[in-house]
Amino acid sequence: AAMLNQTEVSEFILLGLTDVQGLQPFFFICFLLLYLTSLLGNGAIVTMVVFEPRLHTPMYFFLGNLSCLDIFYSTVTVPKMLTGFLFGHQPISFGGCLAPLHFFHFLGSTEAVLLATMAYDRYVAICNPLRYALVMSPRTCLLLAVASWSTGFVHAMMHAVMISQLSFCGHNHICHFFCDIKPLLGLACSTTSLNMTLLNVVTTSIALGSFTLIVLSYLYITSFLFYKVRSQEGRWKPFSTCASHLTIVALFYIPVLCNYT
Repeated sequence: AAMLNQTEVSEFILLGLTDVQGLQPFFFICFLLLYLTSLLGNGAIVTMVVFEPRLHTPMYFFLGNLSCLDIFYSTVTVPKMLTGFLFGHQPISFGGCLAPLHFFHFLGSTEAVLLATMAYDRYVAICNPLRYALVMSPRTCLLLAVASWSTGFVHAMMHAVMISQLSFCGHNHICHFFCDIKPLLGLACSTTSLNMTLLNVVTTSIALGSFTLIVLSYLYITSFLFYKVRSQEGRWKPFSTCASHLTIVALFYIPVLCNYT
């Protein structure tokens, strides 16, 4: 850097969600209320799943994991965004940028894998009810949960390590409310082709791989209910247990697709 007469960037400026002064208090209140609702709702679910013995089943075990995940997931980005609404542009150190980036991708990819695991759980429950207790044993559930969290952790660690190797100089404004990979790569002085390849190959395969498993599970469930179950009542009841999971899948994947395409 010294030879090229360029100064290394030691901090970045987060520009936040909006620059329109009038909108900031409104957004602050909206996102604060959403954040508190999310914390209370997910906190209640985790508490119920832990302390109510009747909820010690695979479905609720995964739901508890998901709620735990969502508490951390929103806490990685929302508080920083809220302070941005109050104080405008915020300086953030390189380390302070890498940490939320790591946790955001760790928790995000874990959620994708966990949603696929939950779809598999519903598939076994509906299509193989007699073998359900055997297939989804406590040991299997624990292994699936550990696998979900580990996949997310390794995936995020890979990105964090790769980005820590880059050099940044000159322009240091991030047009975002947290440090995400794409905006950071846009500011790097060194070559980012390997980072982009990893992002396009590994991240896309985790997101799309999980999504494919979810779609396959529901195709099997739908065809099973359609061909094997004769009564309307018998068809509707299993679907009602899937409705909440499908809603979460939609709420997770639609914003992800909109954000990254």
